[in-house]
Amino acid sequence: MKVLLKKLIVLIAICLSLFGCAKKKEVDPKKLMVSENGRYLMTGDGKPFFWLGDTGWLLFNKLTREEAVQYLENRKKLGFNVVQAMLLHEVPSINIYLDSSVVNANVAQPALTAGSDYKDSLQYDYWDHVDYIVDKAAEKGIYMALVPVWGTNVKDKRVNNAQAGKYAKFLANRYKDRWNIIWLNGGDIRGSEGMAVWKTIGNTLRTNDPNHLITFHPRGRTASSDWFHNAKWLDFNMVQSGHRRYSQDTSKNEKNHYGQDNWRYIEVDYALKPVKPTIDGEPSYEDIPHGLHNINEQRWTASDVRRYGYWSVFAGAFGYTYGHNSVMQLYKLTDLQPAYGAKDEWFKAINAEGATQMIYLKKLMLSRPYFDRIPDQSLIAGNNGKQYNKLIATRGDNYAMVYTYNGNKMQITLGKIKGEKVKASWFNPRNGETTVIAEFKNQGVGDFNPPGGEKEGNDWVLILDSV
Repeated sequence: MKVLLKKLIVLIAICLSLFGCAKKKEVDPKKLMVSENGRYLMTGDGKPFFWLGDTGWLLFNKLTREEAVQYLENRKKLGFNVVQAMLLHEVPSINIYLDSSVVNANVAQPALTAGSDYKDSLQYDYWDHVDYIVDKAAEKGIYMALVPVWGTNVKDKRVNNAQAGKYAKFLANRYKDRWNIIWLNGGDIRGSEGMAVWKTIGNTLRTNDPNHLITFHPRGRTASSDWFHNAKWLDFNMVQSGHRRYSQDTSKNEKNHYGQDNWRYIEVDYALKPVKPTIDGEPSYEDIPHGLHNINEQRWTASDVRRYGYWSVFAGAFGYTYGHNSVMQLYKLTDLQPAYGAKDEWFKAINAEGATQMIYLKKLMLSRPYFDRIPDQSLIAGNNGKQYNKLIATRGDNYAMVYTYNGNKMQITLGKIKGEKVKASWFNPRNGETTVIAEFKNQGVGDFNPPGGEKEGNDWVLILDSV
């Protein structure tokens, strides 16, 4: 009997080793994944990932290798961990070294130099230049959110469905082993314009590159969920709340279009089934004219980009993408036709006021338990406010936060978080400093009056922590 038992134990051990029953497959700690509750992103080691993105759309076209490193180092220093960039702004796209991206304006034929590799060749091609920048971003802990081909090229019939499939397979095979890749299908376009191409790109990327997240970057004042929420290739939703002020919003009578109220786009996505994370991937850019096209219009400021950030994140977004007029196009004085009245060169604009303040939002959201956070407007006992007076509230089990853009007074329902008492503090989005107010019984309604009085741009976050 003892001999038989020993043989059985040995047999079980062999079975476990052969079929991998004894050990779980390890996940790359840097791999981006959707959190278990479907609301947020996390890394493979289970840590929360707050997406703080920057739009460096023309990075691969406009910057030299040295300039690209300068840009990425600055973004790392300011806390950005994602850069959104176009692989093909045009078909064909040409980089600063005059290398072409494709042969005969055909995306199915990438222009490749046999045997070239930026690591050991001085004469490398367009795609080697992309590789160099992607790898430099990885060295700095930055994920590259790559747009395969900008939407206007599809709309203008420069990319057909068959070409799109071959091109997407090329991209998937080239970048599937780099950990810092996110795919942004689309590119400032409605999903209904070139729908077959977008489906082909999405499905091809998913089939050939199952380990990277995929979304769709839509047209202004629309959301990826308008067309692709149930697509198997779409891991998270993205909205583009756009660059128009309330009085310029010509789409306000359409379903699910909300102008400057970017929190509304997030609110709609948050309620959808199945649950998927969502983010504002293109709000109004700092220093870009209201409405984009009239360069004599007033321009969006640091306070505006802060407002969009806190509004969308408190409404349930898993992060936020910042943008600056000069940086998104990597503007240089030598550019003959700068877009949208860009003024400061990119290497000056990267330190614009709004860019330096985004890190405070990221740090605030990571300072409290992350995955159990929900939007909760029931925290506001008084008037929620409209437009610039809007109050946005979010909470976890042991904390609550309420954002005001105008420094308007708040009436807050206590007792929504745990604890007999709460500690109240003011958080300043302009410098990241926190000032304790006092401790209160966690019941009834509390009145809170932000410092500085009511005026545009005097934004504050009221923080309540369980005691």
